[in-house]
Amino acid sequence: MSTGNTAVSQRADYTPSNFTEFLWWLATAEKEIVTDSVIDRNRYRIIGMSVLGTWLFATLAWTYFFSTMISSPMIFCLLGLFMGFIILTIDRALIKGITRFNKRKLIPLLFRGLLAITIGTFMAQPAVLYMFDKEIKLQSSLDNEKKKQRKRSELDALYKNRKDELIAEKTALQKELTDRYDEVSRARESFIRETDGTGGSGKVGLKEIATAKKNEYLKLDALYQQSLKEIQPKLDSTETALAGMENEKKMAEAAFSQYLNDGFLTRVEALNNILKENSPLQFRYYLIVFILMLIELMPVIAKTLLPSGSYDEKVMLREEMEIDLAHTNMKQEQQLKELYNQLSFENNAETIRSFFSATKDERDEKIRTFSKEWKDEKKQSFDSLWEKMKKDVLSKQEN
Repeated sequence: MSTGNTAVSQRADYTPSNFTEFLWWLATAEKEIVTDSVIDRNRYRIIGMSVLGTWLFATLAWTYFFSTMISSPMIFCLLGLFMGFIILTIDRALIKGITRFNKRKLIPLLFRGLLAITIGTFMAQPAVLYMFDKEIKLQSSLDNEKKKQRKRSELDALYKNRKDELIAEKTALQKELTDRYDEVSRARESFIRETDGTGGSGKVGLKEIATAKKNEYLKLDALYQQSLKEIQPKLDSTETALAGMENEKKMAEAAFSQYLNDGFLTRVEALNNILKENSPLQFRYYLIVFILMLIELMPVIAKTLLPSGSYDEKVMLREEMEIDLAHTNMKQEQQLKELYNQLSFENNAETIRSFFSATKDERDEKIRTFSKEWKDEKKQSFDSLWEKMKKDVLSKQEN
């Protein structure tokens, strides 16, 4: 809203709009003072607009930040509004402390700048994540697969020694069975060749040599069957152990997969991985971060760069006047209390004097009565008379 060139006699008639008053509130300007500062009216509207922009940006950034961790829209929206309000209060505190009288003080300005940069850098992160959302989701899925592979390798290394022992035991048992079976096969083959005349003595039929080979074959077969009964349970146990180990690994992988997500830190990690693998993107990323960080710095920059007008001078003079008035009022209040206490003391003293003066005759009469009673009572001592007079006649001092 433009005020134009207002005549001096008409300045008192200026009435700001509700939105202008809201912008002044954002800029921490006192309405009663800035209304009379024609040039500063627009300056503080500009500062208020920068605070409003930062407030809205902070609210949106924090809302998106919480949306990556919380599934309920109502909850993350409320949290975003709350954190946006916190940023608003910090910005108002920062710009309230910047006046024409401390702009050249390096330490306060440096502190405000560092605080604003810290907040701005953090706020820029959710905005960047939102801008590169598709790329980050793709990279997050790849990173999660790599994490699964690393987990699988860790589990393989964890179970390797036990697995090698079981495999070696299984191999040894299978080799023992295979060797025994080969002996039985050779004996059977020798027996068959002896009976058909193709081997050994060359005689057909079940002769003495063939009978001996048959007995050898049957003996070896019996030993093989006995070994099979002993070794097979061990083989089955080994197979069961190996299968159980594989099931444990699969269950561990499944439990690990449940913790994989696309939350805020996971997306930040994915963004860092994208930047490592894409050098041209790094420059644009840092440029975007810098621009978004400037949004948070806008109120401080605006308050620092804009020239100071009569408003700051009026504020300082008004503050000095209020301080002087506060001292004067406190001094006058002290004088009034002292006067009240003095007059109260004088009036109370006069009242006490009147009280003792009015009761003087009655006390004298009471003393004479006690004295006469003491005189008539021969057994009463003077000390007892004095104790009685102290109790009934003398007054007690105030504590």
